[in-house]
Amino acid sequence: MPLLPFKLNQDRRHHFPCQQRKVTNWPAYDASLRQRGSLTVWFTDEAVATWAAEPRTTRGGQSRYSSVAILTALTLRAVFRLAYRQAEGLIGSIVGLLGLSLRVPDHTTLSRRAATLDVPRPGNAGAGADSEPLHLLVDSTGLKLCGKGEWLLEKHGTATRRSWRMLHLGVDVETGRIVASTLTSKDMDDASQVGPLLDQVAGAVASFTGDGGYDQDRVYDSVAERHPDAAVVVSPRANAVPSDTAETAPTQRDGHVQHIAEHGRMAWQNASGYNKRARVEATMARWKQVIGGELRAHTDERRATEVAVAVHALNLMLELGRPSYVRMA
Repeated sequence: MPLLPFKLNQDRRHHFPCQQRKVTNWPAYDASLRQRGSLTVWFTDEAVATWAAEPRTTRGGQSRYSSVAILTALTLRAVFRLAYRQAEGLIGSIVGLLGLSLRVPDHTTLSRRAATLDVPRPGNAGAGADSEPLHLLVDSTGLKLCGKGEWLLEKHGTATRRSWRMLHLGVDVETGRIVASTLTSKDMDDASQVGPLLDQVAGAVASFTGDGGYDQDRVYDSVAERHPDAAVVVSPRANAVPSDTAETAPTQRDGHVQHIAEHGRMAWQNASGYNKRARVEATMARWKQVIGGELRAHTDERRATEVAVAVHALNLMLELGRPSYVRMA
């Protein structure tokens, strides 16, 4: 008998092969990946023109830097994972190399303005009266807060409780852009953020897709309240049963439960389009790889700004180019 019990029936299990895909626009996508590391992407002519703050007409101190200047600095800090002082040095080097006569915001100004900065909301590109309804994918992940490192734990031998914040994202299935985001404490469940995420989406929503954590009545109610015609594609739990009104007035969830009971869960995933939820998981992986898995700010206001800046940066990177791929047999 093997040492690990879950490998007892390993030889008789049915293994699903990994899907093989081929990128069809590799030259353009390869160029976009290189451009994501280019400093010229983050220092455009518009940023230079609007670097200084507009004159203030009311009483109070005059700001030297506009929101564009602070957002540019915080974007560089998020992408290259820099501290405030290192971000100040990087911007100073860029300004010097370009020969521009621009003031460089110091690290104290960046920290202070980060608490009140109004970052442009992502929204869904092309949202309007004639735009197609949005297919929304939602998911959440944990972001670790900075604290005592593993070296101190090993040295002093004291146990500590790690602090986390939960990041909730809403992704457009067609474009891959992050159209909604919230940051909550680790005690808040996924279903409680469905309303705040939907409120950030401009235009109509055609479908709402989430994992089993969203299998709650208030999720269906929140979607129906804001978008009555939207389809809710949420994976029912393994022990899910139809509602009391399944025979007379079946709900969307009753249809999912009945389809799974008759055809199996794999067939339901293919029929409902639930498999597209893998794209929001890919967005979470991209967040962890590019931005990182922790929050460096120490206050809730600055953490919210840090998340908004990261969303803004990832959407900018996505506009540079996306892979087009086909499935290989």
